[in-house]
Amino acid sequence: MERKIQDLLNEIYPLDFIKVESVTNEMYRCIAKQGNFFARITNYKTYDEQLEEVSYTNYLYNKGFGVSPTILSLNGKLVEKIIIDTELLTVLYKAAPGIHLPKTKWNASVLKELGRQIGKLHRLSKEYEDNKAIKFINDWHDNEEYNFLKYIPKEESTIREIAHDVLSTITNLPKSYSTYGLLHGDLWLENILVDSDLKLTMIDFQDCEKHFFIFDLAVPIYSALEYTFAGNGNIVDYGRAITNAIIEGYRKENELSPEMLEKLPLFIKLKELFEYSLMHMYWDKEKLTEEQFRIMNHFRMRIEHKHSILI
Repeated sequence: MERKIQDLLNEIYPLDFIKVESVTNEMYRCIAKQGNFFARITNYKTYDEQLEEVSYTNYLYNKGFGVSPTILSLNGKLVEKIIIDTELLTVLYKAAPGIHLPKTKWNASVLKELGRQIGKLHRLSKEYEDNKAIKFINDWHDNEEYNFLKYIPKEESTIREIAHDVLSTITNLPKSYSTYGLLHGDLWLENILVDSDLKLTMIDFQDCEKHFFIFDLAVPIYSALEYTFAGNGNIVDYGRAITNAIIEGYRKENELSPEMLEKLPLFIKLKELFEYSLMHMYWDKEKLTEEQFRIMNHFRMRIEHKHSILI
């Protein structure tokens, strides 16, 4: 498969690829004589959605924001169609600088810079939407992944009730230019690369959506609390420190009203329910591993008891 993809990419792009290797089932690391690149090959989103996404990220790149630039094909296209058993869509990116930070390196200073960059991202997103109508990228609630009640079993009545309340509350929040717009949508810390000078690059905008901007703050806070705390202190203190750091950094680039900041725990709960619903959406319930059982029950207890990971 990798060799076939390599041959196809050499036909489509003005580069000389010498090796292609799979990273995931839709992302491939591509080594060329001209440098390193990544090819996304998927039908996860439609052609129009992907074209709108990469037009947005190229705008960010041209404004000096830390994202990977898209490479034009020989046909002058940002999104190309290829045939591998079936028709697939391909986007080629220049490899981003930096590394995935080890868990113990996600300290307050790094997260403060992340907050600042998220603030800059949202400021640039507003500028982008001022000049270009978004036609194909969905509002968050129209994406299938937020259809919680379709995937969470009816027997889990308590969690379904909580999910309904969270979705209804957020859907009915008033939207404004300063609170709602185009954003990344999946700012897990794994989607952020950091170089030696603390320069950040955001990757994987495939789930970009129109949402309340504070959701892009909720996701990395949630991610840090779930995956980066490695002891040597109190996790409650760690949670407060990273939250304050991200918010402080954000406010250096963009406004964040006290009213929206009060909603941060609500959006973290939305992310938690999102992750739990994905387990039902993608995991085979007849073949759950012991680890999957453990994770699902951990989520069930936390959600049913209305425990907040942000205190």
